[in-house]
Amino acid sequence: MNSEIKTGLIFGVIIAAGLGVIGIVFSSLDQEIQPSTTFTDVNSLSEIDKSGFKKAPELVGIASYLNTTPEELKKEMEGKVVLYDIWTYSCINCIRTLPYITAWDDKYSEQGLLIIGIHSPEFEFEKDPENVKIAIEKYGIDYPVVLDNDMETWKAFGNKYWPRKYIADHEGYLRYDHIGEGGYQESEKVIQKLLEERSNSLGIQMTSTSSLVDVEEFQHSLFRTPELYFGYKFAQNRNQLGSEEGFQPGKIISYSEPENIDLHKFYPIGDWKNYDDSMELISETGTIKLLYNAKEVNIVTENNAELEILLDGEPLPSEYSGTDIIDNNILHVKEPGLYNIINSDMSSSHIVEIRVKGMGFQIFTFTFG
Repeated sequence: MNSEIKTGLIFGVIIAAGLGVIGIVFSSLDQEIQPSTTFTDVNSLSEIDKSGFKKAPELVGIASYLNTTPEELKKEMEGKVVLYDIWTYSCINCIRTLPYITAWDDKYSEQGLLIIGIHSPEFEFEKDPENVKIAIEKYGIDYPVVLDNDMETWKAFGNKYWPRKYIADHEGYLRYDHIGEGGYQESEKVIQKLLEERSNSLGIQMTSTSSLVDVEEFQHSLFRTPELYFGYKFAQNRNQLGSEEGFQPGKIISYSEPENIDLHKFYPIGDWKNYDDSMELISETGTIKLLYNAKEVNIVTENNAELEILLDGEPLPSEYSGTDIIDNNILHVKEPGLYNIINSDMSSSHIVEIRVKGMGFQIFTFTFG
């Protein structure tokens, strides 16, 4: 075999090995970002070897218990299929999952399903039990909710996302994991199979059902503005503030009217104080402008204020009016949390202008759908 052929074979082996390594790396990366992972074959009820499954961690560092007590919850968890929903009430992605979760609670709670809402806050105001109580009443949550204010249970699960659903079988083994919105039919089928597995194991009669809850799923815009953060820490490494004054940690800045407005950037006008998670209006009035692309616009805010919403320089038309705008194009902010200001059938680009009356008003994020 001549040297050229040998050299060619050697290079071929090196290239093949390199491609194999790259394939493994990309495969592992793809697994890490998959939105949903099923840990069990939901189509099989044969005896399962659970040696490879992890047990659900203990609920640790809980600041408050809503709709339950520590003693009641511990007793209620015994022998139940448990859905752990990690969420926070100003997260729009979390809120969109709640109609399914509350429907599953209504449908399966008497058949052995226990849902536990693990409320792991993103912002300080979400740590207040009174604020969370208002939210769970608003969204019709009757199942237990625990306040994981220091994110200790979040860490015990090894979690990094809002929302996230884990489902444990009646013996406490984690059998299913889903990140984000979607996957509702798959999740419900897992619930049904684990309840059936439980009834067979415990010798309990269970009403058999294969039907799934009928809730219309929110359809996202394919091209939409990403979430925009007003806090300098939260917006770190993101070029989202369009004003030339920029972020200035801890300072009160007089932001000027912009000459031009770029897509996917926000522009405060007036005197605003820069916090790590938000901006606070220091003057009596102020304005926020944004050129966005989406069909839905939400804001997360705190402290009382009156917001006048304009779209492309005109009062907000009724066909774009958000679900939280009751008085024409005026939004009255009272409780801290998420407010829907624009809601339309089709995704499109517009300049939204928010005219704020109310010193002390704080804004944390824009989110879109």
